[in-house]
Amino acid sequence: MPRPDASSPVWHHLSGDAVAEHWQTSCAEGLSEAEVECRRQTHGENRLTPKPGKGPLLRFALQFAQPLVLVLLLAGAVTAFLGEWVDSGVIFGVTLINAVIGFIQEGKAESALAALARSVASEVTVLREGEKKRLPSRALVPGDVVLLAAGDKVPADLRLFRAKEMKAMEAALTGESTASDKHAETLPPETLLADRGNMAYAGTMVVSGQGAGITIATGDATETGRISKLMGETPDLMTPLTRKMAAFSNWLLMAIGALALFTFAVGLWRGESPFEMFMAAVALAVGAIPEGLPAAMTITLAIGVSRMAKRRAIIRKLPAVETLGSTTVICSDKTGTLTENQMTVREVVAGGIAYPVSGNGYAPEGEIGGRRLGNEAPPEPALRETLLAAALCNDAGLFKEGRHWQISGDPTEAALLVAARKAGLDEHTLLSLYPRQDELPFDSARQYMATLHRGDGGLVVYAKGALEKLLPHCRRRCNAEGLPVPLTAADAAAIERQAREMAARGLRVLAVARRGWAAEAVLEADSLIAGEGLDYLGLIGMMDPPRAQAVAAVKACRNAGIRVKMITGDHAVTALAIARQIGIAAEGEQALSGGELAALDDAGLQAAVLQINVFARVEPEQKLRLVRALQAQGQVVAMTGDGVNDAPALKQANIGIAMGITGTEVAKEAAAMVLTDDNFAAIEAAVEEGRGVFDNLVKFITWTLPTNFGEGLVIVAAIVAGATLPITPLQILWINMTTAVFLGLMLAFEPIEKGVMARPPRAPQTPVLDAPLVGRILLVSLLLLLGAFGLFLRELDQGHTLAEARTVAVNVFVLVETVYLFNCRSLTHSFWSIGLFTNRWFWGGIGTMAALQLLFTYAPIMNRLFATAPIGLTEWLEIGAFALFCGLVIGTEKRLRLGFARRQAVRNLPGSGRL
Repeated sequence: MPRPDASSPVWHHLSGDAVAEHWQTSCAEGLSEAEVECRRQTHGENRLTPKPGKGPLLRFALQFAQPLVLVLLLAGAVTAFLGEWVDSGVIFGVTLINAVIGFIQEGKAESALAALARSVASEVTVLREGEKKRLPSRALVPGDVVLLAAGDKVPADLRLFRAKEMKAMEAALTGESTASDKHAETLPPETLLADRGNMAYAGTMVVSGQGAGITIATGDATETGRISKLMGETPDLMTPLTRKMAAFSNWLLMAIGALALFTFAVGLWRGESPFEMFMAAVALAVGAIPEGLPAAMTITLAIGVSRMAKRRAIIRKLPAVETLGSTTVICSDKTGTLTENQMTVREVVAGGIAYPVSGNGYAPEGEIGGRRLGNEAPPEPALRETLLAAALCNDAGLFKEGRHWQISGDPTEAALLVAARKAGLDEHTLLSLYPRQDELPFDSARQYMATLHRGDGGLVVYAKGALEKLLPHCRRRCNAEGLPVPLTAADAAAIERQAREMAARGLRVLAVARRGWAAEAVLEADSLIAGEGLDYLGLIGMMDPPRAQAVAAVKACRNAGIRVKMITGDHAVTALAIARQIGIAAEGEQALSGGELAALDDAGLQAAVLQINVFARVEPEQKLRLVRALQAQGQVVAMTGDGVNDAPALKQANIGIAMGITGTEVAKEAAAMVLTDDNFAAIEAAVEEGRGVFDNLVKFITWTLPTNFGEGLVIVAAIVAGATLPITPLQILWINMTTAVFLGLMLAFEPIEKGVMARPPRAPQTPVLDAPLVGRILLVSLLLLLGAFGLFLRELDQGHTLAEARTVAVNVFVLVETVYLFNCRSLTHSFWSIGLFTNRWFWGGIGTMAALQLLFTYAPIMNRLFATAPIGLTEWLEIGAFALFCGLVIGTEKRLRLGFARRQAVRNLPGSGRL
């Protein structure tokens, strides 16, 4: 007999018996142990194939996979080959320190994420050989019969053949914010995943009722596994920073190579020996490479990671900090990300009066109709009757654990209990006063639930459910005094209009009703609606409310020029209403549904994705397609989410942001950043931090490159002029490393400048350095050439030794760099305007550098090691005067350029006459 497999019938379209026949199993007996073992050999354990991780050795080796680092390693090898062991040792030391810093930081991030991801393996009740067994979920095989009850986590994909009052929360897979009703009937083949009520999917949670199903897929074959495979097929993208730095490094290496070849050729033309010119070219290359740049980039990003950790965000990869700063679009899931993921009653309509309800979540704190209700302020009669019915016709539970309120059962029913508590109606007290005698469970065909209670006035039935199912059977309505009056056609029309208006605001609307009951009558659906019918009590509107912090965060992101889009599996009306409340969509904007999205080709989608801000009823592959469409338009995309269905898009996005508390492990693994408190508002802080990190990197590059270019120009000038080299390779390394560590790295600690969130995102194609900064770098490089080479020649003309002349040249570089550091604290403002003492590391670095330079100049051991000599006061005054001159020139250039830019901006304003 052929072995059954999962070569995929349309499971939701097959009957339970057909599914059992396909898998050669019995709904009453389950599989035999021998058959289970045989299928386990074929299908494996019920678990996702773990993603192979990077071992510590590979992670450490990858720290060297940067163009500038590779060139430094090559330079170190060349200098070692030439016997320059001190130079070689310094170069290798720099690259090793850089690698260790990156390795430690990545290790910390992975450890933090691993601690966040710890979870206990779930168990499942299985029917085998006619007996119920409690087994680890990994032991399931296709064909197993699984029994489910409220509180169970669904262990695999199941086709339900029995369901009694069963509901499941499927937000992690579908994005649907409310519990889905489950049944056993067959469905049309084209039914979307979120609407397949006869299926239970791995990773979802049963919140009420009971059910039983046949396992149709395990492990990688489940919907969750399919999404995990999608994620595995999605390549890791380079971040904007790594792309820009790679391009910048390539440009820099070409410039250095061209300069070295030019030097070598000029020397040969002048008659110098090839070996000496090769040594000079190597010295030029070592001098021109910014050795401190890789370490500075790593440390600057690490500082950003540290700052983000204090804001409860774990950065898994260092460049992700900067990526947020260049983000142009944030695509956010709705449920649990922009919203509380806690159903909350927002409005009660009773006796013809609408009562707004305040408060969020499951804490029974808030006002109804603008008042705090309780024993001393009882609710109005009609309001009391409506909430009394909602609390009694209810199977949920509400309790407090520590400082937090928790629920059991269906979140929608729990929201009704919370609203009743806000009106001073405790369900435990109510049940003691009105004990339940019987019940009519919720049924997906009836779409309502009813319970029978005994009270002082006899038996009474309370019902809640869909208005369109209950209202036609109502003969009377409850007026403002709580008394029944006839329900006219006009009354019914007004009630329906009210319900439509509430639904248009994104509220899920339930109707509640009641009727007296005869002791001898059996509580059945037909008898409930027969005879005198029901008394209509009121409407209750609820929603998963938006996070208060999310509203402010979305506004801040939009002010920063970042578009925020909602991509959710929830219904379009609900999604659009929440989007309007949060500020993602304006009045009049429409949502695009998953069905409409599927009908668009790639060109149509790329056109629509920039115009539409709300995408509803979207499936996992479509989320991935949306992110790719935005990236095809040149956008830098950040994607937030917490569910399994978000994982492929999280990985595809330029930066994926997962929720740490409610997020699934699949989502966290796919993301580059994890918010440990699920606070969407932290994204705004992360964007601000990312922009600050990039600013500080640009400041360091703008500051360090003139030194390297200046050193290269000094060597070229000496060779062209036929003069002795003003600085030696070892002195170049001293300048580059000490100033990078004690001066340049101080820029990494610069606080975020004011107004950083008032400017638009950087265009993705914008280079690291714009034309004005390149011009400033060239200006400072020429000033260093003029000062170092000029004072070097002056010292020799005045009869000073070569060591003294070189010492003067080295100090010119260091002092000019120090003065230039003040200018680089802000690239757009004067250093006076940002405050002299806003960066305490700045002055410490300058003081340390001054002490080191004095040792370099006057300590005998340093004189022997670096071939330097003490210099006099006159030389220091000449060096100081030239550094001051450079500061004035650079400051004037900045002021003139910024003034010109401001005038251009004013001319281009609308109404200025020039556009």
